[in-house]
Amino acid sequence: MEVLIKEIETSLNVAEIYAHFNSRNNIMLDSSKEDKELSKFSFIGVNPFLIFKWFGEFGEIIKDEEIEKFESDPLEKLRELTEAYKIEIDNKIPLVSGTIGYISYDYGKRIEGIEGVSKKNIEIPEIYFVFYDNIIVKDLSENKTFVTSRGILKDRKISIKEIEDKIHKITKTKDEKFNFNTNKFISNFYKEDYLKAISRMKDYIVDGHIYIANMTQNFCCENSEDSFYTYRKLREINPAPFSAYMNLDGFEVISSSPERFLKLNNRGKVETKPIKGTRKRGKTPEEDEKNRRELENSEKDKAELLMIVDLERNDLSKVCKPHSVKVEELFKIEEYSTVFHLVSKIVGELREKEDIFSLLKATFPGGSITGAPKLRAMEIIHELEKLERGLYTGSIGYIDFRGNSDFNIVIRTIIKQKDKAYFGVGGGITYDSLEESEYEETLDKGRALMKVL
Repeated sequence: MEVLIKEIETSLNVAEIYAHFNSRNNIMLDSSKEDKELSKFSFIGVNPFLIFKWFGEFGEIIKDEEIEKFESDPLEKLRELTEAYKIEIDNKIPLVSGTIGYISYDYGKRIEGIEGVSKKNIEIPEIYFVFYDNIIVKDLSENKTFVTSRGILKDRKISIKEIEDKIHKITKTKDEKFNFNTNKFISNFYKEDYLKAISRMKDYIVDGHIYIANMTQNFCCENSEDSFYTYRKLREINPAPFSAYMNLDGFEVISSSPERFLKLNNRGKVETKPIKGTRKRGKTPEEDEKNRRELENSEKDKAELLMIVDLERNDLSKVCKPHSVKVEELFKIEEYSTVFHLVSKIVGELREKEDIFSLLKATFPGGSITGAPKLRAMEIIHELEKLERGLYTGSIGYIDFRGNSDFNIVIRTIIKQKDKAYFGVGGGITYDSLEESEYEETLDKGRALMKVL
């Protein structure tokens, strides 16, 4: 069945539209920090017709109010499902019909064969994808809005008209005045224990086990405010190119991620953009420029990023054509509301018969949030961190039924369940890391999240 695509007239941004489509299992991928290279499109998935969940030992496929359980490889099962809805349509919009969801870091441990389960602070599926009959698309580069329909749940023209009519009835509101309250945040680490864990990680580096590893802590607080209100606050103070709001079964995900994990187009071109290196923004233009230059000239941060670039090149080479993997950008500074980041860009071309699923198996989880060598770094992370990471440092993104995909790294992300909010922060540890500085860097990264909570 072909996809119908219609352009509609509206001056609303994607978050203003989503506010009126915010129901269970509708997901928004929001390029809230507009960037000509990174964030050309935002998407809202509406009218789900299939929900895919993986819980670690078994999975569920929910369709037509029936639940099919399975125990086979979840990515293979997801591949089967996307193949069943495969389409061919020539359009520059990268997502016109497809599925949106996430893969948690904990599933990456299964890919790498890391045994044992740490304590969990929240119970959510390891993998969660929603298949949509309709996608609302914001083309940010041309300031256009489109609605697509597959016609699975309802006639294509009828479903598009219903969505169009609903959007046209939305009244544009004045700029919101947000309330920011104080709150008490509890980490899964006492500060001295976190410093000891960093010191132990450095011992592993000195002993030759690893070159770099990512150490994280997880914060929790009481928070009973509306989750989408929290998202709008975060969008206001910390816009990011790979933001997302997910209203899922029993929990919500509020993400303001600056980092792309994987982008794949249907011609097989793949891209990853790891981040390593952070400095907080200055309080004055002079301090801001000083901090930027400090990051730009930091040999330590460049060395960290270079190690991750080598890891990502190696991972991509497992599924890419020989000699196609190249570093297009090595040490680029990107600006965000609270921090500067040091970023690289690696590209490649997939071999014939490879796809997003084999690409994910070869590269997931991302090297920037694990370390190098990846497997040993993940084993040490499993030993030293006190909690399962869950969705934190996993990936949120989409799979278009023509083969396009785009996934972020889940950082700067809050998970809300009942009246509690959870988020993780961390950083890369090398042999010359200073424990106190690394601890403070995690707080810099969490500042925007703490402010909105």
